[in-house]
Amino acid sequence: MNTLVAQERNNFKRSALKKLRNDGGVPAVVYGSDINTKSISINKSDLLRALKEVGRNGIFPLDLNGKVKNVILRDYQNDSVTREILHVDFLQVEKDTEIDTKVSVVLTGTSIGEKSGGIVKQFLHELDVTAKAKDLPDEIQIDITDFEIGRGVKVVDIKKEYSNCTIKHEDQETVAMVDYVKAQTSEEEEAEGEAVGV
Repeated sequence: MNTLVAQERNNFKRSALKKLRNDGGVPAVVYGSDINTKSISINKSDLLRALKEVGRNGIFPLDLNGKVKNVILRDYQNDSVTREILHVDFLQVEKDTEIDTKVSVVLTGTSIGEKSGGIVKQFLHELDVTAKAKDLPDEIQIDITDFEIGRGVKVVDIKKEYSNCTIKHEDQETVAMVDYVKAQTSEEEEAEGEAVGV
């Protein structure tokens, strides 16, 4: 993949940050075992392209002053309204460096249970994971297409599939399940009828 090129950043005034962002840049920092924390800037389009290529937890090369280091996106801040990226933290890693991070859980497919009138409930939307940088999944996908009402998936099921990762949750925690829709009681139906009649 293409190397993400960074420039050192020395002007921290608000006006300079505003100009940087208006010019298509993103302020950032990079740090690691053999890098003292440095303030840098990167091109936003190049960053988005890199993340699209390797994923949220992927490794990509960062060129700073002619020295290329492998980094991952450790953290980021974005605007609560526009969702624009405001600042990012890069961590310099080797492929065997162990990383603690959160990985999103994504449910895919439409379950048999939903088609029968059930409802999908997701209790864990992300998992705390430790893994070598090269083994970190961008996300954990669970295909629920064959799930009937009453069937769920627990952390232990995910641990079997992602054996290269340490998932720091109890085995019996339920990640998601297809549940029955709560049946209305006669009292609830009566109350609804009275509300309509008012």
